[in-house]
Amino acid sequence: MSKTIPETMTAVLLTGHGGFDMLKYKTNVPVPTPADDGVLIQVLACSVNNTDINTRIGWYSKSVTTQSSEGAKEGIETMDDDDDGSWTGDPLLFPIIQGADVCGRVVKVGKQIDPARIGQRVIVATMQPHPDGNPWTCITMGSEINGGFAQYATVKSSAAYKVDSDWTDVELASIPCAGSTAENLLHRSAVSARDKVLITGSSGGVGSAAIGLAKRRGAHVIAVAGKSKTRQVLSLGADRVIPRGDDLVKVLGNESVDVVCDLVAGPQWPQLLEVLKRGGRYAVSGAIAGPMVELDVRTLYLKDLTFSGCTFQYPKIFENLVSYIENNEIRPIVAQTYPLKDIVCAQEDFLAKTYTGKIVLIPPHEL
Repeated sequence: MSKTIPETMTAVLLTGHGGFDMLKYKTNVPVPTPADDGVLIQVLACSVNNTDINTRIGWYSKSVTTQSSEGAKEGIETMDDDDDGSWTGDPLLFPIIQGADVCGRVVKVGKQIDPARIGQRVIVATMQPHPDGNPWTCITMGSEINGGFAQYATVKSSAAYKVDSDWTDVELASIPCAGSTAENLLHRSAVSARDKVLITGSSGGVGSAAIGLAKRRGAHVIAVAGKSKTRQVLSLGADRVIPRGDDLVKVLGNESVDVVCDLVAGPQWPQLLEVLKRGGRYAVSGAIAGPMVELDVRTLYLKDLTFSGCTFQYPKIFENLVSYIENNEIRPIVAQTYPLKDIVCAQEDFLAKTYTGKIVLIPPHEL
C-alpha cells in the first residue's frame, strides 16, 4: 500500500561542534528525496552511539587528545577548528542529522529501484563506501550523510537491508552500528572457537554486542567492565568479568589471551599487549579512555603481534548480521527508550554509563 509522504518532518539538527546546545529539535525540516539509486525510509527507531557524541564535540579532530567523555556535555575547548572533526578528517557541512543506527520502513524509491521495495522493513549499514571509489574510505550514517534522528532518511538502496524477523523496531535499531562494529572486530581478528578473547568496554553497545557475537563463534570470552556491571555482563554470555581498572597482567598473567577487542585504549593500554600470547591479534575500533597510548615497539615485533584498526567494513559484515538476526543466532540488548524530543536526556544517560546495552530514540509516528 502506498503511503502519503509529508513535505516536512521532525528532526534533530546538529548545528555545529559543541555541547548539547548544538542539538536543535525541529518540526519543519524538509523531507528528503531519494536519489535515483536510493530509497526513502520512514525511521521507526534509532539508537544512540559514542560516535554521535564524538562527532558533536569534534573528538575526531587530531587536536583533541582527551578521553571522549571530556567535553561531552559542553564541547571541547581545545579543538582547534572545524576542519577535521569528522570520521574522514574532512570538515562537516552543518547542519546535519545524526543517528547511525536506523531501523525503518521503505516508503519511496528512486527511479532505478524496484517499487517492490516499498513496505520492506530494513536496517541501514552504518559504514558505506565513499563515492571516490577508494575501498578503504568510508562515509558514515549520521556524519557524512544524514542519519536517523528524524522521521525520514534517504540512503542508497544497497545500504538498506531487508530483515525478516519478529524483533521489534527498537530491537532491530540496537544492531546496525554496534553490531557491525563488533562483527568487524571479530572478523578482522579471525576469532574462532579456539580463541580466548578479551573485550574491553564490554557493558557498552559495541562491547555487549561483541560478547554475543564472540560466543556465537564459540570463543571463550573475558570481559572488562565496571564492577557494578559484573552480573549484567555475565548474563550476556561472558565466561569471566574483570572489574575495570584491575591490573590485567596480575589477574590473567602474561601471554594468556589470543585476541583483544579494544574499545577503550587509554592509560591501561600497554597491559593489553602484555596479556596477548605470541602471535596474538589486537583489534581496535574505539578509544573512549583516551586516544594517546604508550607503545613499546619491542613488544609488538618480538611477540609477532598483529594490529587491526577496524573502521572499513566489507559488505559481508552487514550480510552476516542480517542472517544472524533472521536465524535468531544473536539477541538484542536494549536498555532504555526515549522519544526523539528527549535526545539530550538520552545522551546524558548514555554518558552516565549506568545502563548495559543500547539506548534507543523513537521519532514521532504519524497515524
